[in-house]
Amino acid sequence: MHIMEGFLPVKHAVGWSLAVVPFVGYGMHTINQRIKEKPEQRMLLGVAAAFTFVLSALKMPSVTGSCSHPTGTGLGAILFGPAAMAPIGLVVLLFQALLLAHGGLTTLGANLFSMAVVGPFTAAAIYRLARGIRLPFGLAIFLAASLADLGTYLTTSLQLALAFPDPVGGFSASLAKFTALFAITQIPLAISEGFLTVLVMNALKRYNSQELREMDVLTSRELQA
Repeated sequence: MHIMEGFLPVKHAVGWSLAVVPFVGYGMHTINQRIKEKPEQRMLLGVAAAFTFVLSALKMPSVTGSCSHPTGTGLGAILFGPAAMAPIGLVVLLFQALLLAHGGLTTLGANLFSMAVVGPFTAAAIYRLARGIRLPFGLAIFLAASLADLGTYLTTSLQLALAFPDPVGGFSASLAKFTALFAITQIPLAISEGFLTVLVMNALKRYNSQELREMDVLTSRELQA
């Protein structure tokens, strides 16, 4: 993530683009429904979008035809649900491709699937699981954000392995190679993103606690704490 312009074979680029269409469409529906019912949440939605844009713009080059960076999608997935991050991710990645030369238009679908579909759904699932077993709020946020970041890069590794299987070991060897290359930079980045997301959520908890309770992010017990 971001896989660079023209790097994927045409059939892979088209396939990933088609795969994200229903997620973007449903995500737009959920955002419109949420804003219609709770217009006061526009500001938090803007915070989530800005957080994703800024973090995912901080790229570190890699030798895989891609780059490493935080993703920032965990925050929005926790606040608004994973589906909302698909259209947000589309806007973010489109602007980055056009203005910052991060990623590209032909690889937009693949980048969107890894960062704005797999990442947010991973974050939401981990957060729900962590809250279900009553882990502390901060730890639940940290795990959700950091594992969403790693989930994005595992997906990118899979995308690259599918497109470029190893001549000898095939898909499995290629997947192992890409995953190992990403892990060098991505594990510390994921940990850093987890801590940063905790800081942002703690700030929101301090100043927007009632909204977070209405969004089922905070429990009544935590609201009173």
